[in-house]
Amino acid sequence: MNSLVSHIGLPGSHKGSFVTYTPDTMKLAFSTNAYKRYTLEEAITSIAEIGYEGVEILCDIPHAYPPTLNQKEIQSVKNLISVCHMQISNLNAFSLYAISDVYHPSWIEADKRFRELRLQHTIDCVQLAEKIGARNISTEPGGPVNINRYYSNFSIGQLERLFIKGLSIAAEIAQKSGIKILVEPEPGLLLENSREFLAFIKNLSYDSVGLNFDISHFYCVRQDPANLVYQLCEYIGHFHLADIADDRMHNHLIPGKGSIDFESVFRAIEEVGYKGFVTVELYPYQDDPIEAAKMAYKYLNDIIT
Repeated sequence: MNSLVSHIGLPGSHKGSFVTYTPDTMKLAFSTNAYKRYTLEEAITSIAEIGYEGVEILCDIPHAYPPTLNQKEIQSVKNLISVCHMQISNLNAFSLYAISDVYHPSWIEADKRFRELRLQHTIDCVQLAEKIGARNISTEPGGPVNINRYYSNFSIGQLERLFIKGLSIAAEIAQKSGIKILVEPEPGLLLENSREFLAFIKNLSYDSVGLNFDISHFYCVRQDPANLVYQLCEYIGHFHLADIADDRMHNHLIPGKGSIDFESVFRAIEEVGYKGFVTVELYPYQDDPIEAAKMAYKYLNDIIT
């Protein structure tokens, strides 16, 4: 860790290109899930040098899977982030490759034991957020609902109740810790659009549950992200961002390479008074995350400024 800190340099030195944290403006962050071929420390260092004010930490292998972290490692990450003059934008608790894959275990598994693995992971991430200095974590919106042998005995209503039951347990713990659990609607999963999210969250009585607004996901399901910012602003705790091609297929692209009108989205974000982080999520670019992060930063920073 010390060698990484010395490599990035301190503000004002010839190494690194740090930005000053400005609490009154929307801020850009980048997710480490594009940096899976790098250590967490290397990812944070790179993201800081590019100029991002925040970093989203992947709570999965190979970065910050809670069962594998000790207090010394957590403190080391906090120290590095402090040296970089950054903040943690979000803890990404969506994927679970440490156990299975990007979607499983989910909140709606037919097997109760697998649902409990998702619940425990979420609780672990809430506790990690408290230790590492993050304000929120993001989680999947219930998991896939393909009609197959795993779900043949469950109706959509039953799956939603399974999700609510599990999430409520985690939400109670998060509420006591002052941490937000942000549900992230995604195409093909139990909650994939704004209507489904709103119907779902009205059945929860916890202030600790909100929305991780993924701009690209709403665009994929043919909703206008800019309009949804106004409709969903009371629930938004964090934004994810990637571009999407004109065919609306769920394939994350570097901003500017697709067809999303980010100027209108950022205008809406500014008008609702959001002052938090917008995190760029480009996990398909693991072959060259540094170049992808640089291209995204230049394109988006030009729009914001």
